Formats: sequence, C-alpha cells, structure tokens
Amino acid sequence: MTLALVYLAAAFFAGMGLVALLQPERVLFFFGIRQLGRDGRNEVRAVYGGFGLAVAVLLLGTLSFFAPLRDGILFTVAVALLGMAAGRLVSVASDGNPGRYPWIFFGVELVLAGMLFRAI
Repeated sequence: MTLALVYLAAAFFAGMGLVALLQPERVLFFFGIRQLGRDGRNEVRAVYGGFGLAVAVLLLGTLSFFAPLRDGILFTVAVALLGMAAGRLVSVASDGNPGRYPWIFFGVELVLAGMLFRAI
C-alpha cells in the first residue's frame, strides 16, 4: 500500500513537471492565463517543472537510494502540499471564490498530502 501511495504522488509531480517544462502555457491555461512571455515561461518551467521533477525523484528515491531519509522526505512533501492548499484558501479569502480548477487542485493537494502522511 505504501509503495502505491508514493508512486501515485511521484506520478503527479512528474506529470506536472514534464508538462510545465515542455508546454508551460498549458499549466496556467487552467487559471485563465492564455499566453506567457519569456519570463513567465521561465518561471513556470522552474517552479512547476524543475521543482515537480525534483520532488518526483525524491519521492521515488525514498523507495531505494534515499530510503534512510524516507519519512522525512514524505513528511516534507506532505507539508509542502498542505502549504499549497493553504495558499489557495488565503487566495479565496482575499480574492473571492475562484473557478473550478483551483478547487480541483486544492482537493488533489489535500488527498496527496494525506496519502503521504499515511505512507509514513
């Protein structure tokens, strides 16, 4: 069970990372941003792309190379996901109810965080 939870979370981050690196406009399309300039593409590739792939490698590494650090890595990624979800709630409080995609991602972040906490 733990293995499946880690694989699922890693797949989410790897997918996010690959899409962000290869098609950065697609990442922000869900949020009403249709076109990015050079600096915007750079930011998406770094924050969503590079970060997403790095997290996926860390998560998968907990199954082998990083096994001694497993609980700490899973805890850290789970807390980061909760931070992302909390940021969305702050945005709702500040800016009002968003469209459906931020809520979908909010749910995904909560579920993934829960899965990683369970895997510890």
